[in-house]
Amino acid sequence: MTSILITGNMGYVGSCLVSHLRRLYPDARLIGLDTGFFAASLWPGQPLPEGLLDLQHFHDIRQPLGSLLSGVDAIVHLAAISNDPMGTRYQEATHAINHQAAIRLAREARQAGVTRFVFASSCSVYGLAEESARTEQSSVNPLTAYARSKVACERDLQELASGDFVVTCLRFATACGPSPRLRLDLVLNDFVASAVSARQIQILSNGRPWRPLITVEDMARALDWALTRAASAGGEFLIVNAGANDWNYQIHELASVVAELVPGTAVEINRNAAPDNRSYRVDFSLFRLLAPHHQPAASLRQVIANLRNLLESSGFHDANFRSSSFMRLHVLAKFVSDGELTNDLEWGFRKRYFTEERGTP
Repeated sequence: MTSILITGNMGYVGSCLVSHLRRLYPDARLIGLDTGFFAASLWPGQPLPEGLLDLQHFHDIRQPLGSLLSGVDAIVHLAAISNDPMGTRYQEATHAINHQAAIRLAREARQAGVTRFVFASSCSVYGLAEESARTEQSSVNPLTAYARSKVACERDLQELASGDFVVTCLRFATACGPSPRLRLDLVLNDFVASAVSARQIQILSNGRPWRPLITVEDMARALDWALTRAASAGGEFLIVNAGANDWNYQIHELASVVAELVPGTAVEINRNAAPDNRSYRVDFSLFRLLAPHHQPAASLRQVIANLRNLLESSGFHDANFRSSSFMRLHVLAKFVSDGELTNDLEWGFRKRYFTEERGTP
């Protein structure tokens, strides 16, 4: 595989994926495509991941790619409005970016001769599912705009798959762990940041909801497998849960381990909280069967320690980090309030340029 396009490469996962692929494929042509929402959300002291690319495009995924797909062999599609709070605030943009634009990209890619399309889906499609661990054959129960967009993409991508266009949808567990563009709006990362900055973790639910987790480094391992898998290993179109069975945890368990590894941290659980409907355990047996050499390699304690060390070595002590640029919703909301982004999450300067100077393309 000589040319790989990574959409959303300037995000939390994409920043790790770029370095992972460059290590594995030093001679490959790696191309990034990103609208740049979170380009400035680089953790202090981290190298710029885009320096490992051969080419970086700044492009809104909602716009046709045209010649940008020329010569591309494979696509890893990460670009998305990437969590429930953002999806709730910007529901129309979430539908347009996460579903409509993704399917148009896949159609353009197939027409351009791209042979591999890897889609980052999510285990959040299972919603409330406490009876048993969810398999790929289980019914989905998407409760949010974000989760609904993933289900819609999976459905429409199946119609595009063929022997010449192999599609893999990885239903990822909840991401966690260090990244050059660290996010602190993910459950484990939030707990570690709270422990390091305030020596306190406040669980807003009763602590019993289930979450499967996966580190961004292990996500990169899974994405590499999907790029290179033979069509015989799962078929021309594949949906697979990506994670590990021993990474299913209840929220209170995560907080307890963080408190143990950050001494002096107190855990407060709101036992009278309304039930959190986002609770699901996931069965990752199919992923283990299909990708035995790309299984998650990290341990929970190791990831927590790595996060703690990164925050402490950076002098992190912001107990109000939930208002910082490391919370993705805050970044978007500030751009909108400052007039840099429109309410549909288009860059204002771009919209003015095309409508006033050139006409709508």
